[in-house]
Amino acid sequence: MRLAELSELSGVSTATIKYYLREGLLRPGRQVNATTAEYDEEHLRRLRLVRAMIQVGRVPVATVREVLGHVDDDSLGRTMRLGAALWALPHVPEPDAEDEHLGAAHREVGELLGTLGWQNAERLTTVSPSYRSLAVAVAAMRRLGYDWDAELLVSYARLMHRAAVLDLDFVETRESEAERVEAAVLGTILVEPMLQALHRLAQEEESARRYGFE
Repeated sequence: MRLAELSELSGVSTATIKYYLREGLLRPGRQVNATTAEYDEEHLRRLRLVRAMIQVGRVPVATVREVLGHVDDDSLGRTMRLGAALWALPHVPEPDAEDEHLGAAHREVGELLGTLGWQNAERLTTVSPSYRSLAVAVAAMRRLGYDWDAELLVSYARLMHRAAVLDLDFVETRESEAERVEAAVLGTILVEPMLQALHRLAQEEESARRYGFE
């Protein structure tokens, strides 16, 4: 397909597509002549991914480029390829080293992972932004006086593990390795807001069941 058709099918303007090409977010099309290139279904799929990351996920262009670099890195195994892509996505700010609750939060999260038997997660504690995000959130809860006990955290973690199983079951329906990693990244951007919305709807439903509408 030519650029105009790629634009029509994707809903992305030709000017924006050209910008993505210049920024290295899309690989160049097959050159037909000096002024014309042809694009294929892979370009269309990648363009939709880029658009979702930028428009829905509000991910900066530089970060999109970094994520896509990991997606396309054939030298990495699947776990590291997926992890590297997801770690490049935005996370909570770096923790305040002076936070008196942070050390306890790290210990608590470490104990949580041990209780769950998540050995891979324990190995990644020094590098995973998700681990740091969880520790920062737990520290904030403690600082504000909300002392969730370990049993409650374990229950939530097990719910999230079930969600992760569903995530990767879907990812494995994709044909190529690059598509699987793309699906995982897209899932992080799009599924997490859906899960958040479902969580809030469930809270509203349970609140109405318990307390009525008064």
